[in-house]
Amino acid sequence: MNQPVGTPPEVGLVQSSPTVGVLRERDGGLEWSGRQETVRIEPWGPDAVRVRARLGGPVLDGLPGALLGTAPDAPATIRIGDGTAGLTVGALTVEVDAQGMLRFLRTGDRAELLAEERAHFWWPGPRLYTAVGNGHHRLEQRFAAYEDEKLYGLGQHQHGRLDQKGLVIDLVQRNAEVSIPVLTSSRGYTLLWNNPAIGRVELAGNGTRWVADSARQIDYWITAGAPADAQRAYTSVTGRTPMLPAWAAGFWQCKLRYRTQDELLAVAREYRRRGLPLDAIVCDFFHWTHLGEWKFDPKEWPDPAAMVRELDGLGVKLVVSVWPSVSPLSENHPVMEQRGYFIGTQYGPLAHADWPDKEVASTVQVAFYDATNPEAREFVWSRIKENYLDPYGITAFWLDACEPELKPGFPENLRYWAGPGLEVGNLYPRENSRAFHEGLRAAGESEVITLNRSAWAGSQRHGAALWSGDIGTDFATLRRQLAAGLNTALSGIPWWNTDIGGFHGGDPDDPAYREVLVRWFQFGALSPLMRLHGFRDPGMPLGPDMTGGPNEVWSYGEEAGAVLEKYLRLRERLKPYVLEVMREAHEEGLPVMRPLFLEFPDDRAAWSVDDAYLLGPDLLVAPVLEAGATSRSVHLPAGARWTDAWTGEAHEGGAAVTVEAPLERIPLFLRDGASLPVREA
Repeated sequence: MNQPVGTPPEVGLVQSSPTVGVLRERDGGLEWSGRQETVRIEPWGPDAVRVRARLGGPVLDGLPGALLGTAPDAPATIRIGDGTAGLTVGALTVEVDAQGMLRFLRTGDRAELLAEERAHFWWPGPRLYTAVGNGHHRLEQRFAAYEDEKLYGLGQHQHGRLDQKGLVIDLVQRNAEVSIPVLTSSRGYTLLWNNPAIGRVELAGNGTRWVADSARQIDYWITAGAPADAQRAYTSVTGRTPMLPAWAAGFWQCKLRYRTQDELLAVAREYRRRGLPLDAIVCDFFHWTHLGEWKFDPKEWPDPAAMVRELDGLGVKLVVSVWPSVSPLSENHPVMEQRGYFIGTQYGPLAHADWPDKEVASTVQVAFYDATNPEAREFVWSRIKENYLDPYGITAFWLDACEPELKPGFPENLRYWAGPGLEVGNLYPRENSRAFHEGLRAAGESEVITLNRSAWAGSQRHGAALWSGDIGTDFATLRRQLAAGLNTALSGIPWWNTDIGGFHGGDPDDPAYREVLVRWFQFGALSPLMRLHGFRDPGMPLGPDMTGGPNEVWSYGEEAGAVLEKYLRLRERLKPYVLEVMREAHEEGLPVMRPLFLEFPDDRAAWSVDDAYLLGPDLLVAPVLEAGATSRSVHLPAGARWTDAWTGEAHEGGAAVTVEAPLERIPLFLRDGASLPVREA
């Protein structure tokens, strides 16, 4: 018998037995209760449901998570029968048996997409609650493993694997390791672990297990559908990115670091003197008076207003680095400590890292502001507004070290406004970007972008761009960035980039490194965002006086420089196309950088391609990822005809081709006659 959603709970169907749990319809959802546990399944958008489970009472509303406040409307049907029940919403059907075991089926053909699995035939079951005190539990959610399954997403990691089946992934924020707990399966489902707790996910051959080290309930969302449909569904319930500002689609120049106003302006002037495209330049860390004062040091930046005016005249946007940490020497530290605006600790002082600061010979113990506290966000934004936006019109910010970068990294010792560190720790980078998004919008700014070193589910709705952190400078690291970027794309973050050339080192005079830099620059030109950055040799010790070697396009010699200039101009020609794809991300939730299977899910080989991708729907990019390589093999997906963008040669999809790739060329293919200005006119 079918029971329409919305039936009042007092007349909903109930089925029970002395030896099993109770199944009932309640408030438009399906509930199972037994052994002091409640499991609630409810429609949460077309083709999707939300599942919550709690020991010791009804499921809780209002806990921190990624889902927007209200569920999108979705017609659903509930059936309660003899010992089983089901809820169907579009393409997804959930079956629940009398013992509370869940199976997720594709409605059309009843094929199993995912099913809970017991750890043992007796105990524990698929959901395990181990008390850790005060109503919190170490939570485990187990699902079956499938031999042919491939798994993607989970944010950004440096393991180099696109398909993450067989891996264990920590759910914790670290530099270059970004936890976004959403998983897309080749079996036709996408699952969001709607829980910011510290933990891990184990994608083993004998089962999948999600673990939260300390939380109050299990909470996840699942949708059925092909990867592109799942991305639309996922971003509809976690929020879509704003429209990318047009300037941000161009070339960003930075290095660690321009120490003075004169240094920075000299670089911008030289780009214009050479006639090279430049859209943004970054004022990096230590430009401040003290860490956590969030304002220019007048000794090094004597006239920011004049600097911004000149940059505006050159058509260059200034991006300013903002850290969430506060030195005890900062004028803001006493008031922030008094008002409780710092992340607290369970044991020890309110200090989370040691860091150099100006006017002191050694490091100092800095605190991080609590971005989960709305009053703390408002206070930090008030300082940013007063010191950057109001006097100089600066609206673009680089949110560095926003994991936050704690030393040591003991989340169990932290106490946030939103809850204990183990329960909510992964929220921080999203809430940090939220402070700037909400502040800029309240100030009347319609275009918002921040560059972030970390993110969580939903960061995209706050205009957060992500970069891949402080990484190495060799071909092996470059190779790993493709998987990192593609899994980020499948995690709902369409604005992504790397430090072109990597971060830690790289000698501009070394021919071997120049080759890495050229190949990376080509990849960067065909990435969602294009940004040159790094701490080049010779470096200096960490401190207020530090800088690295030169890192502009003319820093790498005449031969390499000519190639870099070629790809600067290619990016400039492609900006209209990039902005078209960015609009697709904004309106539909589709990523900019796409694994081949997103557009071609019926091509089985496309699910294994981890060394090429699509930039938008029409441009296949195949970076050169090995030293000395002058050709490479490229899989062209079945279902389209592909044209070599450099030679004009056409190929039918469904096979691999080997193409020439001399140093000045990255293999590019156009889909089904697409016309893009790859070659110079």
